[in-house]
Amino acid sequence: MLATEVFARYAAQFCDEPLSDDVLHHAKRAVVDWYASLYPGLDAPVVQALELVLADDLDRGAARLALGRAAAPRAAALIQGTAAHAAEVDDSFRDAMYHPGAATIAAALAAAQSVGANGLAFLRGVVLGYEVSTRIGVAMGRAHYKYWHNTGTMGSFGAAAAAGALLGLDEVAFAHALAMAGTFTAGLQQAFRSEAMAKPLHAGRAAEAGLLAAQLAARGVRSSLDILDGEGGLGQAMSTGPDWSHVGATLGQDFHITRLTFKNHIGCGHNFPSVDGALELRRQHGFTHEDIDRIHLGVYQATLDIAPHVNPKSADQARFSLHYMVASALVHGSVRLSAFSEERLNDPATRALMQRVTKALDPEIDASFPGRRAARVDVTLRDGRRFTHFQPDRKGDPELPLSDAELGDKLIELASPVIGDDSARALLGRLWALDQSQELP
Repeated sequence: MLATEVFARYAAQFCDEPLSDDVLHHAKRAVVDWYASLYPGLDAPVVQALELVLADDLDRGAARLALGRAAAPRAAALIQGTAAHAAEVDDSFRDAMYHPGAATIAAALAAAQSVGANGLAFLRGVVLGYEVSTRIGVAMGRAHYKYWHNTGTMGSFGAAAAAGALLGLDEVAFAHALAMAGTFTAGLQQAFRSEAMAKPLHAGRAAEAGLLAAQLAARGVRSSLDILDGEGGLGQAMSTGPDWSHVGATLGQDFHITRLTFKNHIGCGHNFPSVDGALELRRQHGFTHEDIDRIHLGVYQATLDIAPHVNPKSADQARFSLHYMVASALVHGSVRLSAFSEERLNDPATRALMQRVTKALDPEIDASFPGRRAARVDVTLRDGRRFTHFQPDRKGDPELPLSDAELGDKLIELASPVIGDDSARALLGRLWALDQSQELP
């Protein structure tokens, strides 16, 4: 069977099988985190521009945006997929090098609203989107991630699978939805190596593309089912000819949605092992940023490639600056949204410490990527003392997970400035009860 057919056969079975309480709980965790990521992204300039450009598709339609505005479903998916990735605080699945939630949940929500689905059906669509797209990402591997932004490329499959489930596609139509998503998929890492403003659009376009693919498949449109594994397919064109023969081997047994990473800091996740390691050294030894003579960071290659900015000029660049995020954490104790305010970007103490930070590839750490995201932090103090710490995982990884309470606190922290504390807490309560609800949030 072709890979698209393997996923389509599983999808047909999935719709008739109950989900365990554990899988449903993890799906709700993913949705809670998506809303926590969505709200701080709503006022991003790119999202505001999208709403102006898509004005003809707003204030009408079967979907609605988070603040209540009506929207055509594809416009809602595009806008909210973009917003959920804009603040750089959305979830990830390490092995696929991919932020699945932004596109998958945006498309699932728009599709669910368009057909009047209940909370359980919405969650089931989310689960299916995660399970399909993460496996494609794992198969495409590190060779794909060298140039392509997986949140844009793999996100289209997550969106198509989630929307396909909610639109009730049969096995044949589901396979063709994935095939169309494959030919729509895009998103280059070069788009955020210097100026990152367009980066969130990768997630938004993936959400829109996947939803469109599912809608077209529902109307009988067909595409090449060997889009993944054909001679001119995705695997050959955008990777190094991955092996698709086992892509569905663990479907229904190992649910990837139960092994997500939820961010505990704001910014590029490749910086987080170094941030966590630096804060752990400070906790252990009690020094302050003023005591530090120099810091050396041993990291994996993707950190060097994707977070290269030594002297960031903007908030976007600062989110992709290893130097800035580590220095800001040591000076201020954390890296939250406030870390990217104009005042904090120009903080003299942070800027001074950044000049004393160096970084280099650590081959041992690089060899464990993408399955583990680690860093080695070496701090030398002005009095000559030297401390080294190996940080094997990030807070928020499956090995060091955020608790339900911490995840809820994240939503309250990030949503309250937009909708108010009472509304944020009420939303959180509705999200934890989604599987019992006839209404969507």
